[in-house]
Amino acid sequence: MTDKPLSAMEQLKADSRYLRGTIAESLANRTTGAISDDDTKLLKFHGSYMQDDRDLRDERRRQKLEPDYQFMVRVRLPGGVLTPRQWLDLDQLARAHASSGLRITTRQTFQFHGIAKEHLRDMIGGINDTGLSTLAACGDDVRNVICSVNPRLSPAHAEAYDWALRIMRHLEPRTSAYKELWVDKLERTSDGSQDSEPLLGKTYLPRKFKIGIAIPPYNDIDVFAQDLGLIAILDEHGQLAGFNLAPGGSMGASAGNPATYPQLGDLIGFVEPGQILDACWHAIAVQRDFGDRVERLHARLKYTIDDRGLDWYRNELQSRLDFPLQAPRDYHFEHNGDRYGWTEGSDGRWHLTLQIPSGRLLDTKGHTRQTGLRDIARMHTGEFRMTCDQNVIIADVAAADRAAIDALVEQHGLDDYKRASGVRQHAIACVALPTCGLAMAESERYLPTILDRLETVLDKHGLRDEPIHFRMSGCPNGCSRPYLGEIALIGRAVGRYDLRLGADHRGERLNALYRENIDEAAIVATLDELFGRFASERQGDERFGDFIARTGVVEPPRRRPALDFAS
Repeated sequence: MTDKPLSAMEQLKADSRYLRGTIAESLANRTTGAISDDDTKLLKFHGSYMQDDRDLRDERRRQKLEPDYQFMVRVRLPGGVLTPRQWLDLDQLARAHASSGLRITTRQTFQFHGIAKEHLRDMIGGINDTGLSTLAACGDDVRNVICSVNPRLSPAHAEAYDWALRIMRHLEPRTSAYKELWVDKLERTSDGSQDSEPLLGKTYLPRKFKIGIAIPPYNDIDVFAQDLGLIAILDEHGQLAGFNLAPGGSMGASAGNPATYPQLGDLIGFVEPGQILDACWHAIAVQRDFGDRVERLHARLKYTIDDRGLDWYRNELQSRLDFPLQAPRDYHFEHNGDRYGWTEGSDGRWHLTLQIPSGRLLDTKGHTRQTGLRDIARMHTGEFRMTCDQNVIIADVAAADRAAIDALVEQHGLDDYKRASGVRQHAIACVALPTCGLAMAESERYLPTILDRLETVLDKHGLRDEPIHFRMSGCPNGCSRPYLGEIALIGRAVGRYDLRLGADHRGERLNALYRENIDEAAIVATLDELFGRFASERQGDERFGDFIARTGVVEPPRRRPALDFAS
């Protein structure tokens, strides 16, 4: 709430006729591969970013050609679950309209790269034909609601996943512009006069809003990195009793701007299952009403809370609810990340977690991952589940089908996790160059090389199998959740990175800057020394990040003061 004039982006949203803008006209313009700047901003709400191939920029400039414009399209996939039929349909769309195959994101969904403007409507319309959507996969709205990855492990996991679906549907945009543009593919859209957004309003949210559900003892979604983290609480019978609310997390920061920073969410209360939809609605409405609409870099919920106080946020939320927020319930996290291989669910069905490096499903020499998953989808009768570490679970497999799936996994090089080092098993990276416009350095393309270097020094110290969370990002914006890595590299320039250390193995502590703007040689030498100390000085089964924090190598950032629920 402010009397200051709206920023240019806020005014654009207000004037957009509920996200229509002139997108239809931009798509019809065949004199360029781009769309207008304003439509580029609005297109994000529809699930797509305009990009260009930065590897080709200089050469195309010399040839007096416009940049190689292309589009990224992201699917909205609450809880990361899809059927084999949907997998095959998305795979076909990737082969028909995109480059670089399918890519699993760090929010349990797929995105496609290299889509030409003239194929954009076929791509987004095709995704809708599968029963999925791209609406609100990007933009200033409630993003894909993520959830602990395997609903089949227990009835409580299934119930939590069901809530992820219900929350996403409850909070999604109501505009009819999406259907007009991508499903009906109208060349002339309506004026939006029949539309309304009861939650989001004409200007939608100040910035993106992320929600995720974790089920202790596994924090496989990094619940405290969410704008609103929901921690599922089970009763003594294993039934879902409700959710702890933990608002105020976010990984994003901006290069060279100390006023922006990563932050973890904090507990403000507990709600019962039947109260969670209202709690989420009003938690978002508070940010809608009080979030910064003048300075976008200051517009996430974490800044609203840090400016006004966690107690203020809780009181403001409570004033809008017709039920009391209870004190948070006890819980305990033991693990963060994915568990590879076969696991058996409570119903006797089996689930196989496969590692997909950087989430990239593409056929390369020795690893025909895209073809392999396609072949599995053709015979699989269960479901697929994406994970927040960019991996995939072949879920709900009958015992009699395991051998056939194992054979396809081996045939297509999908079993690398069996031979991977501990750090490689727990490594994730953002896309970065050449398509991300914000990237300052390599990430996905450089990850295999830096892991090779690190494995050499880990072998030297007898630490090859040590599970270490390694996160890599091409810039400080944090799409790979780098600030929760026990080791993280954050791009500063081509070939140079900030080295951050000291997050824990449970996703409950941020790391801190250790060395700034260093090259590969300095990264490897620094970690060589620290791995040596860790090997000789660790206590019991102490994890690397905990060792770094205990020995004072870095001082982890302080969290917000916790609320006093006893009073």
